Amino acid sequence: VLDTKDVQVFKVTVNGQDAKYVFGEKHSFKGTPLEITLPFELRRGQEAIVEISFESSPKSSALQWFTPEQTSGKKHPFLFSQCQATHCRAIFPCQDTPAVKLTYYAEISVPKELVALMSANRDGEMPDPEDSSRKIYQFSQNVPIPFYLIAIVVGALESRKIGPRTLVWAEKELVDKSAYEFAEAEAMLKTAEDLAGPYVWGQYDLLVLPPSFPYGGMENPCLTFVTPTLLAGDRSLSNVIAHEISHSWTGNLVTNKTWEHFWLNEGHTVYLERRIGGQLFGEQFRHFKALGGWRELQNTINTLGENNPATNLVPNLSEVDPDVAYSSVPYEKGFALLFHLEQLLGGPDVFMGFLKAYIQQFAYKSIVTEDWKKFLYSYFKDKVDVLDKVDWNSWFHAPGRPPVKPTYDMTLSNACVALSQRWIKAKESDLGSFSSADLKEMSSHQLIEFLALLLLEPPLPVSHVKRMQQVYDFNAINNSEIRFRWLRLCLKSKWEEAIPLALKMATEQGRLKFTRPLFRDLYSFDKSRDLTVKAFLEHRASMHPVTSMLVGKDLQQDQ
Repeated sequence: VLDTKDVQVFKVTVNGQDAKYVFGEKHSFKGTPLEITLPFELRRGQEAIVEISFESSPKSSALQWFTPEQTSGKKHPFLFSQCQATHCRAIFPCQDTPAVKLTYYAEISVPKELVALMSANRDGEMPDPEDSSRKIYQFSQNVPIPFYLIAIVVGALESRKIGPRTLVWAEKELVDKSAYEFAEAEAMLKTAEDLAGPYVWGQYDLLVLPPSFPYGGMENPCLTFVTPTLLAGDRSLSNVIAHEISHSWTGNLVTNKTWEHFWLNEGHTVYLERRIGGQLFGEQFRHFKALGGWRELQNTINTLGENNPATNLVPNLSEVDPDVAYSSVPYEKGFALLFHLEQLLGGPDVFMGFLKAYIQQFAYKSIVTEDWKKFLYSYFKDKVDVLDKVDWNSWFHAPGRPPVKPTYDMTLSNACVALSQRWIKAKESDLGSFSSADLKEMSSHQLIEFLALLLLEPPLPVSHVKRMQQVYDFNAINNSEIRFRWLRLCLKSKWEEAIPLALKMATEQGRLKFTRPLFRDLYSFDKSRDLTVKAFLEHRASMHPVTSMLVGKDLQQDQ
C-alpha cells in the first residue's frame, strides 16, 4: 500500500510482470491509498522491484509551477517542490511517512537551457538521447532519508562557489546578492561539526527560491532551500542558514517517527542553531536570541489560545493536517525545554555532550519522544534525581506556556525593553522626546526585538506609530523581519496608511511566517477587510498551494 495524492497511475509491474492495482477511498488531505497486488508469492528475503508508471497533477500540493513572467528573469518557466510534511505523495506514489528511510537515484530530463537540482549529489548531465532539445541530470542520495526530504527544482539557475563544499544557486538576478548574504555558511558548517560531529552529506549547497516559497528554509539534504526574504544585505538573517545546517544532524540524521514528535526535529535544531550563533557571535547573543524565541512562543500561544491543544509540545494529530497544525510551538517550546535542561544539568558543554551522544545513538533512525527521554535518563544516570523534578507531563502534554521559564542573560535585551517601555508609557505630550538617536546604538536584531515587544502589548495609539514613523522612518527599512513587525504594529494601531504597504508585503512574497499574520491582521481591521479578501482572490491562482489553502482558511474563503 502506497500513499498518493492527485496522482494518476497507468501501469504497475513487479519484477517485470504486470500487477493488479486499485485505489482506495480518498481522504480530504491524506490523499488516496494505492493498493498493489503482487503477481506472485513473495518469499522471505526475496527482492521485488515495483515499477509504477504515473503522472502528477498540475494542481499537486507539493509543486509550484511558474510561467516565465512570474520569474525574475522572465524568459523561462520554473518549478520547485516542498514535500514536508506529507506532500511527497502528491509527486509520486510512496510510503510517505518519516518512519521509513530510503536512498534514491534519479534522472531528470529538462529543456537544455534549464538546470535541474535535487536533494542529492549531482552526478553529472548528458544530452537526452530521445530529444536533442533536452538534457538529463543525474542524482544520487546515498544516505537513507525520509520521503519528505526528496526535493526537486528546475529553472534558469546559476551558481557561485562560496565555500569548499558550498555553491549558492539562484536566478541570475539574485545570485551575487545571495553569495554575499550567505558567505558565513562554511564557518557555520565547521562550527556545527565541532558541536555535533562529522557532516555526512558531502555537499552543502544553498538554493534561493522565488518569493512565494512558503518557509524561511527547508533542510533538503545537500541542497538547503531558502526564501529570498533572507536577503537583507547585511547577513543579519543568517540564523536561518545556521538552522538549516543544524538539520543535517537533528531531523535529517535523527528523524521524528511521526509528525506528533516534530519537536524532536525542530527543538533540537533551534538549540543547535543558537549554539552556532553563540560560538560565532558570543554567549550574550545566544541568550538574546533564546529570549526572542520565548517571546515568539508567547505570541503564538496568544494567537492560538492558551488552552488550544495545538500548543502542546506533543500534540495529537489524528485526523489533523500537519500543515494546519504547523506553528512555532515545536520550535520554541522544544527549545525552551532543552535550554531549561541545559541549565538544570550543568551548562552548555555538559548538555552538548548529551546532544552529541544522542545524535550518535539515533543517527539513520526515526524515533519518538519516549526514545529521547529514555536516552536522556540513561546518559544522565547520575542526575536522575534532578530529571525527576522536571514536570514531564506538563512539558509534553499540557497546552499553553511551559511550566518553567529558563533564565536569560538580559545584556542585549535591556535596550529593547527600555525603548519599548518608553513608547508604551509615553503620553501625547512626551512624543517630542523621541528622536532617531534612540536607535543609533541598536543592531537590526535589537530593532526586531523592540518591535516584537510592542506587539506583545495592547495596541499603541495611532499618534504613537505616526510619530515612530516620523522619527525612525521604519517604512524605509527593507529587512523583512523588521518590516513585517512594523506593519503589524501599524495595523494593530489601526493606522490606515499601513494598509497598502501591508497588502503589498503579504502578496509580493509568500513566506507563511509573514503572509498569514499580515493577511489575518488586514482581515480583522474593518477598514481593510474587503480589500484583503479581494487581494487574496486576485492572487490566489499564483500563490503556492499550501499558502493559498491556509490563507483561505484564515479569511474564511476556503473552497
